Amino acid sequence: MKSTIFALTAVALAAATLAAQAADTVHIDPKRLSEDVRILSSDAYEGRAPNSAGETKTVDYLVKQFQAAGLEPGGTVVNGKRGWTQDVPLGRFEIKGPVEVAVNDGKARQAYTQGKEIAIRAAMTGAKSVAFQDAPLVFVGYGVTAPERKWDDFKGVDLKGKLAVVLINDPDFETGKGDFGGKAMTYYGRWTYKFEEMARRGALGTIIVHETDPASYGWATVKNSNTNVMYDIVRSKPLEAHAPVEAWIQRDAARDLFKRAGLDFDKLKKEAQGRAFKPVPLKGITLSAKYDVDAQVITSKNVVALRPGSKHPDQVVIYSGHWDHLGVGLPDAKGDKIYNGAVDNGTGIAALLELARAYGKAPAPQRSVVFLAVTAEEKGLLGSEYYASNPVYPLAKTVGVINMDALSPYGPAKDFTISGNAKLELLDRLVAKAKERGIRYSPDPKPEAGHFFRSDHFPFAKAGVPAISYGSGEDWEQGGVAAGKASEEQYVMVAYHQPADEWKADWPFTGMARDLDMLYSLGRDLADSGAWPNWASDSEFRAARDRSAAERK
Repeated sequence: MKSTIFALTAVALAAATLAAQAADTVHIDPKRLSEDVRILSSDAYEGRAPNSAGETKTVDYLVKQFQAAGLEPGGTVVNGKRGWTQDVPLGRFEIKGPVEVAVNDGKARQAYTQGKEIAIRAAMTGAKSVAFQDAPLVFVGYGVTAPERKWDDFKGVDLKGKLAVVLINDPDFETGKGDFGGKAMTYYGRWTYKFEEMARRGALGTIIVHETDPASYGWATVKNSNTNVMYDIVRSKPLEAHAPVEAWIQRDAARDLFKRAGLDFDKLKKEAQGRAFKPVPLKGITLSAKYDVDAQVITSKNVVALRPGSKHPDQVVIYSGHWDHLGVGLPDAKGDKIYNGAVDNGTGIAALLELARAYGKAPAPQRSVVFLAVTAEEKGLLGSEYYASNPVYPLAKTVGVINMDALSPYGPAKDFTISGNAKLELLDRLVAKAKERGIRYSPDPKPEAGHFFRSDHFPFAKAGVPAISYGSGEDWEQGGVAAGKASEEQYVMVAYHQPADEWKADWPFTGMARDLDMLYSLGRDLADSGAWPNWASDSEFRAARDRSAAERK
């Protein structure tokens, strides 16, 4: 009898061992990664804009791939049945017809060309047209109100009926020293904050001065991202979030405006870096504009797939990435109007699909694993913002979020990074996984670019969920840091948010495949454990997570 028991026990242990080995062993196929990116970034998908034929094709493709991977529908429940998607209602805003913009200095009137000197976004207030004559301009420095830093750029100025001219990034970006973390961008430096703050103050509008280094991208990116269709979540009081005018202006054009007003742009910019700065009117300078806006409400979709947990199905680990790009927009020098988005974010979605295939083949995890492909990231993280505000699975029982955005399609690197320099146990676990593989963690090489606020993990972080956005390393095994940095700089200059972001047949995808093995292992460990990673004790997101602690007991 004992021998039988021992034999059964041995069989059970062997089976458990094999199951564990199967869970840890996955095959990530570089060729399949390349094929997914090729398809999703082809001209047939028209740049994957929300509310387009490209969205329909993209959603259909993702659902078919998730089905083929053996996953279950993970979206919202309709008529008692869970579907593959989550509806995301969005305001859609598009400038129709010509954009008439002109500046007047009292002596002469100069017309601006949309996309050249200025990039005006379609008004997201619901207005069908925008028209104003001779609006005054006032320079408000970096446009920051930060009581905790005893910082106020406004000093009581009334912005009603005025256009606020504002600098991008934080007051200490230039010097690297100050009250805003040095080179690392805070949310006060982000363009979204600038627009939000001027709206709160009742300004007619915001004009952000573009400079490549503090923005972290060139004018082509600004033009292409702001002169096409705009989207926003549906708001009951849109004017509280958006002023009637939201725009960017070329630095040289801004410097010319200051000169016409008898002001020195560079001198005032330096003054704006100090706490004593006070707003400065551009005396004698006014701006006029007129354009029509097509405003409507549309419904886009997040795609959600599920690998149900065997023991704790109500606890979830999320892998995410955005499926959208810029669609069809202004033509480049070659006349190409399709913004294919191969790297951004065909790579992240290909990664999501490959991880789904790996989980589909492996034994069921103890906790559920969710694969979330979100919409409208390029319009302000709107799909992830909507999910975080309307979660399909409770955020209190979401173990963590591993986001993937614009990964390298080249060979392996000796390092990896994440967006921003947040401190959390999820990163500690990833660092440990990387160390096992001889890969080191490199802090965000450009914290001044504010990448932490620019990826779909951020809405989850704001809600307290431990979340990271994975980034490929720059220290390539072939060519080192010089090769990796050169590739990144070239991509930002010629392809990022431009039609040139297209799939290339010679991309090996071997680096992505290696990294995805590591991300699979990280998520699998979380899914097969009872751990609840948290933010560091001094993190601004820790309090939100701690408030939901009782729901995890």
